[in-house]
Amino acid sequence: MPERMPVVRYLVLGERPHLVAQRCAACGALFLDRRNACARCGADEFDEHALATTGALRSFTIVHRSAPGVDTPYISAVVDLDGGGIVKSTLVGLPVEPGALSPRLRVRLVTFSAGVDDRGTEAIGFRFEPGEEVAA
Repeated sequence: MPERMPVVRYLVLGERPHLVAQRCAACGALFLDRRNACARCGADEFDEHALATTGALRSFTIVHRSAPGVDTPYISAVVDLDGGGIVKSTLVGLPVEPGALSPRLRVRLVTFSAGVDDRGTEAIGFRFEPGEEVAA
């Protein structure tokens, strides 16, 4: 079986891929990736905290210009994760037009192959797609 590697340190692969935040031991603030100190309270002790794989669209922009090799247009989104945490990612699975998006749209994390290197190692990225409807 070829090796798989996440493109970011805070993506955990396996049967149930998810993101892991660094949680400040003093105030509970959540941060993706490594921190030297908490931006909220200045404390320097953290523990790992698994984040939910579902959430709601907080905001978005449709990107029309990008680096060479990156298809446009695409939806760049900010997602409020259920249970806490905020993440910026790409949103897929919808027409790339403002009318297809609505505030608080329910989304879920999905992984994808970002490419394979010369040794056969597959890089795995994450993005979000529409998820279950908001309960009334």
